[in-house]
Amino acid sequence: MRKSIYTYAFLLALPVAMLMSSCEPRALTEEDVFSKDSTLAQILAEADPQGYDIYNLNDFLDTFMSEEGNLLSDSSVYRRRSTNGNGIYLYSIDTIRLGGRGIYIRGRITTDDFGGNFYKSMVIQQTTDWKTGSPIDQQNLRLSVDMGSSGGMYQVGQEIIIRCNGLAVGRYANQPQLCYPSYNNNINALVAGEKVGWNPGRIPSAVFRRATRMIGMPDQSKLQYDTLTIKKLFAKIDSVPTLDAAGMDKIRKFDGRLVVIRNVYFNGKFYDQGDISTCEYDDPEKKDSKANVFAPTTTNVGYPQNRIIQDLSDNPQYQLCVSNSEYCKFAYYFLPGADTLGVVGCKYYDGSVTGILGWYVDNATGTKAGTLKNLSKYAWSITPRGIPGIGLCDINMSKKDPITNDTTLWVPEEFDPVKFQAIQANN
Repeated sequence: MRKSIYTYAFLLALPVAMLMSSCEPRALTEEDVFSKDSTLAQILAEADPQGYDIYNLNDFLDTFMSEEGNLLSDSSVYRRRSTNGNGIYLYSIDTIRLGGRGIYIRGRITTDDFGGNFYKSMVIQQTTDWKTGSPIDQQNLRLSVDMGSSGGMYQVGQEIIIRCNGLAVGRYANQPQLCYPSYNNNINALVAGEKVGWNPGRIPSAVFRRATRMIGMPDQSKLQYDTLTIKKLFAKIDSVPTLDAAGMDKIRKFDGRLVVIRNVYFNGKFYDQGDISTCEYDDPEKKDSKANVFAPTTTNVGYPQNRIIQDLSDNPQYQLCVSNSEYCKFAYYFLPGADTLGVVGCKYYDGSVTGILGWYVDNATGTKAGTLKNLSKYAWSITPRGIPGIGLCDINMSKKDPITNDTTLWVPEEFDPVKFQAIQANN
């Protein structure tokens, strides 16, 4: 009798087990995730029966991004700090039509969000003219995407193609980006009167994933870097640009460029509201700290923190800001050569800094640093994607012993609050 019960139970369970196994999703294949370049034209033709165009990134900006933007009107205003009336807009939004021919841009991802400097944002780079198929000098564009840990899916070196219909293109602090219109109504923000209004916002994650296809596998070897000194960089980009349409266009076309700045060292100084100040051994959690780390707190105001690199020639004309977020993973790490003694050791460590070039100016109406009324070469900056051990190794410094010629690589060290308190107590 017991054997019959077991047999009956087995017969009942068998179809359930078969049903459960049949519901298991099949494993993803490479074809499910990555589109092949050879079949891309067919995929796009099926998605856009009315036809499509793949724009070079600079042509895309020329075609769809105007100076004022098409969202501006008497009833639809930007934040007040966008312009001072001279016809230049630091913030703008141009919406892109939803229907009609497909509007595409294509590029390879140059950034990674693990280090924390590119939170919910990416930069893509184009090195092939999509009209002719010929190699070109790098063109770049920022993407503002509301997606945390995006580097897990969209890795450095991954080529993507984006259908831009229904999205927007605009400028945030003069930096062009593919975006979504966003209205800031935070009346409690610092200087809220200058910030309430429309500005480029993040593309919703689901919208971006639907609009984006990955082409092939990630390949970092295909990224193009400009490797040069600060002197050659400034000769190429104009260290202090002209405040007119031509000058702004040149700046915006250089924004997002992937560069390697060589023969430099951190000189222990930082750009502070229009003045150059010297870093000190200080608590980076303290308001208005001059700490000798990459990015002490702004008490959550959130503007980029700058530390200055200088050419080995020691010509003060050739200095450039290295910009980092106070929220990046290495924000409280000492600058190369800095320690509890301050910045006296910085001059002994030199090498190269790699990252994304930018010209960040967020206020056309104010009188402090970061405004169109007080421009200098320090508006230019390079943002690293990481340091040794944290994200991409974009800061490579070493110290050479003058007697033995032995080379010591820079090993990042984090600020220790316990040690700081002990030193303060003993002083």
